[in-house]
Amino acid sequence: MPGSKSSNPSAAAARADAEPLTLSVHGIAAPDLGDSDLAVRNRTRQGRLRMLLVLAVCAAPVIASYLTYFVIRPGARSNYGTLILPMRSLPEDLALTRLDGTAVAARSLHGQWLLVTVGPSTCDAACDQRLYAQRQFREMLGRERDRVDKVWLITDRAPLAPALGAAIAAKPEVTALRVDPAALARWLVPAEGQTLADHLYVVDPMGEFMMRLPPQPDPGKTKRDLERLLRASASWDTPGR
Repeated sequence: MPGSKSSNPSAAAARADAEPLTLSVHGIAAPDLGDSDLAVRNRTRQGRLRMLLVLAVCAAPVIASYLTYFVIRPGARSNYGTLILPMRSLPEDLALTRLDGTAVAARSLHGQWLLVTVGPSTCDAACDQRLYAQRQFREMLGRERDRVDKVWLITDRAPLAPALGAAIAAKPEVTALRVDPAALARWLVPAEGQTLADHLYVVDPMGEFMMRLPPQPDPGKTKRDLERLLRASASWDTPGR
C-alpha cells in the first residue's frame, strides 16, 4: 500500500544469519608469582631482623653494665676474677637432679646471681674451704646478699659426706644438684691446668657464666668484684626468682 512501510520477517532473518556473531573477550592479567614470592621473602627477612633487634635491646643493658665496670673504667678498677667473654649460656637441656632423684629444669636456676661450686659427694679439705668461702662471700655482701644464691653441683651419685650434707642443710641453704661432669663442661670451664672443682663460678640472673674466681680466692678482692657486679646490674636485676 502506497505511503506505508511493511515489515518482511523473512528478509530480517536472512540478514541476521548473514552477519557473524562476535564476542568481546577482555584480557585478564596473570598473577605475578615472582613478585609474591619476593614479598614473602622480604617480610620474613624483616621479621628476623626485628627479632634480632629485640634480643639485642634486651641484652644491651647487661653487656653495657659489665663493660662499664670491668673494661671502660680505669685500670685501678680492674677485676680480680677472670671475665668469661663471650659469656657461656646455661644449656637448656642440662640434666640436673635433686638429691632425692627428681629432675630439675636448668631454667629454674635463672633469676638470681649464683655462686657455683663443683665437686664430688666426698668432701676433702679443699672442698670444705670452698664451702666456707662460698658462704662467707655471700654474707659479706650485706643487704645485697639476697640477690645471690649458693649452688653446689655434685658430679657423682655417691652418698654425701657429712660435712657436705651439713653445709647443704645450713641456713641459708645451698641448692644442691647432681649433674654429669661431661655435660657440665658444656657450660662451666676451668682455667688451663685446673679442674672444674678448683674454682668458684659466678653466674648472672640470665644463666650466663660470666666470671671465674681463682683457686683459694682472696676475700677482699672477691667482695669488690661481686659488689661491682651487683651495682652494675642494679637497673635490671631484683632479688628473688
